[in-house]
Amino acid sequence: MKIRVGFEMIYEFPQPTPLIAVMGIHFTRASDIIVPDYLTSQPSVPITPYRDGFGNWCSRIVAPAGRVRLSADGTVRDSGLPDVIVPSAAQHAVEDLPPDTIVYLLGSRYCETDRLSDVAWKLFEKTTPGWARVQAICDFVHGHIAFGYEHARATKTAWEAFNERKGVCRDYAHLAISFCRCMNIPARYCTGYLGDIGMPPPYSPGDFAGWFEAYLGGRWYTFDARNNIPRIGRVLIAQGRDAADVPITQTFGPNTLLSFKVWTDEVAETSGAASSPSDRD
Repeated sequence: MKIRVGFEMIYEFPQPTPLIAVMGIHFTRASDIIVPDYLTSQPSVPITPYRDGFGNWCSRIVAPAGRVRLSADGTVRDSGLPDVIVPSAAQHAVEDLPPDTIVYLLGSRYCETDRLSDVAWKLFEKTTPGWARVQAICDFVHGHIAFGYEHARATKTAWEAFNERKGVCRDYAHLAISFCRCMNIPARYCTGYLGDIGMPPPYSPGDFAGWFEAYLGGRWYTFDARNNIPRIGRVLIAQGRDAADVPITQTFGPNTLLSFKVWTDEVAETSGAASSPSDRD
């Protein structure tokens, strides 16, 4: 299948302001891109790309004072298959893990493994190591947190989400990541597009999604404690230790976000035409 993805963000800046955007389709999907999702700005300003320490493509700009529109609109080829399930994927002994996975065992800004370690071991010590343990973590987090956009808070950590029992997709991911790390399973945060393809209505408002990957059986696998079922059409944007590593935009000065739209729509193969940008997630 083909999926049209994109966004529009309109800011108001009181003064020229440096900004870093992490919004492009991840390089691991480069061969799937049909129409590149180039970042554009109105008014037009120079955009300087670079790759961060996690391999994500980032864009640097200096937004001028006034109203600034950032947008992208691309099309990506997708298998149309749901997230894979591999119950036989084994958990690695810490001493056998590849060096580049070790950083994803450690505590980070939003994932306080020190605070959650005792809780994790009490909850999951008796679960079967490997895929079953990660799924048990997802099952717990899915049932423990109540979803609601009104519960979103930029400063909310996994520890706070655990105690408050409410949040948005990134809070589900942060808590599940923390529990995995406490149980010696490398886990990393993912941000990207996730539409409603294959799901019944009503559809939720459009937004970027947060999920996570766990390292099992020699590779990274996708898990999603928020939805907790295999989903179709994930389009990865970036990966990191937690959301602090992969903010959609990082601004270095005051600003106001006036408008925010995200679309993720299946392209009608028969006509080759995509649906209009929508407010669907």
